[in-house]
Amino acid sequence: MNEIIKNIEAAQMKENVPQFNVGDTVKVYGKIKEGNRERVQVFEGVVLKRQGGGSKETFTVRKSSNGVGVEKTWPLHSPNVEKVEVVRRGKVRRAKLNYLRTRVGKAAKVRELVK
Repeated sequence: MNEIIKNIEAAQMKENVPQFNVGDTVKVYGKIKEGNRERVQVFEGVVLKRQGGGSKETFTVRKSSNGVGVEKTWPLHSPNVEKVEVVRRGKVRRAKLNYLRTRVGKAAKVRELVK
């Protein structure tokens, strides 16, 4: 039984998932259905957390829209996520950046990782 579930989950995983971590600024191209039409909408923000594993892995992205913080949690291997594009790498020392929710303006910035 366990092998059957593993085979089904392996078939649902995407092949070309980009490398990104917590603190990175990413653009998520998500498919949105409006009636009978389908379009792609871009959601750009900082990755707050990645959790789960395998086909159930999710990541949460936060952005500020008109002074209001907006968060979305995306399944990494979902067919509704067309692609994830890394805009800039962030230098962080934590696995989850929940403290960014209380910060506003420049205090909510993450330092850029320079290699």
